[in-house]
Amino acid sequence: MSIDQGTISSTRRRARLFAVGAAILTGLVVWVIAVPLFDVTLTATRAGDDSQVQEIGIIAVLTTSLVSGLAAWGLLALLEKFTARARTVWTLIAGIVLLLSLVGPLTGGTTTSAKVTLLAMHVAVGGVLILLLRRSSAAR
Repeated sequence: MSIDQGTISSTRRRARLFAVGAAILTGLVVWVIAVPLFDVTLTATRAGDDSQVQEIGIIAVLTTSLVSGLAAWGLLALLEKFTARARTVWTLIAGIVLLLSLVGPLTGGTTTSAKVTLLAMHVAVGGVLILLLRRSSAAR
């Protein structure tokens, strides 16, 4: 019994679309819990420039989660075309990118509650993407 390559591709595409959607939803849930429910003022500054305070709204969370998810998906698909160890290489890169992304909240959050919320958001969105996109890639 053989599985049609189109079926595998379609199943993989659905799994990856679900992963991106789940990451977006996760980011939005963290934002909703922190901002409206716990009244966190979610603002950040650019590293080294405390004069420019930027409010982080729900559109920014949605957009950033979407772009991050699509970039992660694209890198995984690209690696699958060029290496037999795509899943391992991608997981390593994704973990490093997640760790590096934590520098922003640690240095740019304006308050402790903003920093904690931003860290939680980065870890939640990144964790969902890593877990679900990794699962969508066949180990070889």
